[in-house]
Amino acid sequence: MNPLFKLFVKVHVWLYQVSGGRRASTMGGRKILLLTTVGKKTGKARTVPVVPFFDGGETYVIASMGGAPQHPAWYLNLKANPDVGVQIGADKWRAKAVPVEGETRDRLWKGIVEQMPNFGKYQEKTSRVIPVVRIEKAG
Repeated sequence: MNPLFKLFVKVHVWLYQVSGGRRASTMGGRKILLLTTVGKKTGKARTVPVVPFFDGGETYVIASMGGAPQHPAWYLNLKANPDVGVQIGADKWRAKAVPVEGETRDRLWKGIVEQMPNFGKYQEKTSRVIPVVRIEKAG
């Protein structure tokens, strides 16, 4: 990953967290979700800002990585350990991240691309199927 982009992400996450979600919680008019996974190799907490998609009261995140040929590290982390931390604005909670597949994923993907056309462009750039992940609030 580009070092300048890495720095931008770190600053974005820091600003979001220290402001209690009052700053850096939207981008381009869309909400930003902070997703905290546990590194599959390091065991360290890793937090990334992602754009959530909402459908029928459920929250989803999309592992697009801008259409890169490989999945983002956060997706590989949650595949290894699906217990994640979530923050949207000031609200924080623990959750389980569950990749969605088949017809459900295809239906969701259609809605995602309708609301956020860039994701369709990202899919065109890569041969991998971009994962859609449901964020299930821990009880």
